[in-house]
Amino acid sequence: MLIPVVSTLAFNLLKACSVVLLIFVARGLVWLINMTIVAPMFDPLKNMQGPDGSPLQNHFREVMDPSVSPDTHENWVKSFGKTFRFHGFGRHDFRLFSVDFCVLSHILNSPIYEKPWQTRTLLSNLFGHGIFAMEGTEHKTLRSLIAPAFSTQSIKAMTPIFFQKAEELRDKWENLASSPTLADDAKFPPPPAPPYSPSPSFAEAMIDVAHWFSRATFDVMGLTGFDYHFHALQCESEEVYLAYRNMFRLADKGPGLRGLVQLYFPIIEKIFPNEATRITNESQRVINEAGQQLIQSKKSAILAEKASASEIKEKDILSLLIKSNLSADISGRLSDADLLAQLSTFLFAGSDSTALTMSWCIHLLSLHPNVQGRLRNELGSLSPCASNSASMSGYSVQSHAEAIDGLPFLDAVVRETLRLCPPVHGTMRVATRDDNVPISAPIVLRNGTIIQAGETIPLRKGSYVHIPIEALNFSTDIWGDDARIFNPDRWFSLPHTTRAPSNPGIANLMTFSFGPHACPGWKFSMLQTKIFLATLVPHFVFEPATDIQKFNAILTRPYVYDQFEFGTRLPVKIGRVHL
Repeated sequence: MLIPVVSTLAFNLLKACSVVLLIFVARGLVWLINMTIVAPMFDPLKNMQGPDGSPLQNHFREVMDPSVSPDTHENWVKSFGKTFRFHGFGRHDFRLFSVDFCVLSHILNSPIYEKPWQTRTLLSNLFGHGIFAMEGTEHKTLRSLIAPAFSTQSIKAMTPIFFQKAEELRDKWENLASSPTLADDAKFPPPPAPPYSPSPSFAEAMIDVAHWFSRATFDVMGLTGFDYHFHALQCESEEVYLAYRNMFRLADKGPGLRGLVQLYFPIIEKIFPNEATRITNESQRVINEAGQQLIQSKKSAILAEKASASEIKEKDILSLLIKSNLSADISGRLSDADLLAQLSTFLFAGSDSTALTMSWCIHLLSLHPNVQGRLRNELGSLSPCASNSASMSGYSVQSHAEAIDGLPFLDAVVRETLRLCPPVHGTMRVATRDDNVPISAPIVLRNGTIIQAGETIPLRKGSYVHIPIEALNFSTDIWGDDARIFNPDRWFSLPHTTRAPSNPGIANLMTFSFGPHACPGWKFSMLQTKIFLATLVPHFVFEPATDIQKFNAILTRPYVYDQFEFGTRLPVKIGRVHL
């Protein structure tokens, strides 16, 4: 009697599993049919012009690869107008692309549009629940909390650290110029010769400026961010520094196919951890342990000073953030974990993006010796006694920083670098509900219907919008026919298209974005870049070492042509200026 009962139970279990499997497969088929056939039929974007492709073709490379995107963007705008659609994951996936500031201003200022959940999840997995992973009220609350840390007064208080690390880097380069065998890229094969002829007997050393600037800005962010010494310029061996570096290298590689699948099925990471998972977990363990100790120490110091009614002397971002957090309503306060997540986010965005700006600036100066000479002459107008901040009072250091910040040609060089080499190539938003988007340039639909300027285009819930930062910075409609040329002088007579009220970019640039999600540390980054250039350019002459190309990770990074496998590198020949 037992065997028939067991058989019946097994049969019923098998039957139930089969039903569940059939339901799962059926729902999957319904979802697939709806996504690829039904939904696209009712998507308003299908009526818009744009590049076509095969059923599984995407346009991600054309949109995001810096080696082809400038030409692609220009050709698409000429063919389809300022606002059109392209294909995401196949022909069924319509996405909006626009260089119309009216469209972008609406999208970047409207609470309807958010970063895609996939992007926010990837960022949270790496850095914790930082500001770049927040939306809505949560994001607005945090912006108000961090505002004091990036005020003009707070940034002024950080300038001694900018000078300290800039001078430390200058001394390192002086040593390399004196002893070229100390060059830090000896482990790599020599880069191929550039396709032009530099001075035949120039180079005293060839250094990877991307690597050195990354070390320097990491030190700056460690001290200004949370009063922590990474000593990266001296020796890349500090435990927390290495933990962050390991995480940032993973971020640069992108999620890959497995990472994308894990977004939808996170259980995979727990069941089948890979090397990337182990590195991330170990790095986060090191960072969390050190971060918790630091937060508790600073919180205790601030509470003690608050209780004694004495002035809080700490000026680092973490101290200012804790102070602001303690003053906020209890319900709106950040947890210690969230405080640490902000620091990890600031460290990545604030160090590497600024290091890239400096690196690209030196690269562009090496390619344009006349501009380099003009900048050196302008910097020579500064007081010669201000060559070493260690001998200056705090007030004098801040005055010197203000003098540097006010140099017109230096400002033009930095802005032109940020325009041509934005650290972030582009970004994305997704509509959280149906919307009507205003336009300022006419759109011709596929059936010949014209939507006039001042009217709106419909956008359905779930539609993705690409924000093409590079395309806007390279637009000939905005910047003129020489839009792709490095020309700092343009900043002394900007075309009216860059000054128009419809152009809401910070400092006439899309590089820092605009609206509620604009970069909160843009003044911090610009001043730091200027101080480093003002410290280095008077002492060194720069010439190109090889052909440099761009690639896109989270940030747009340089690599040596035909040596992509070695990752981020930007070797430059340096020689000392003989005074």
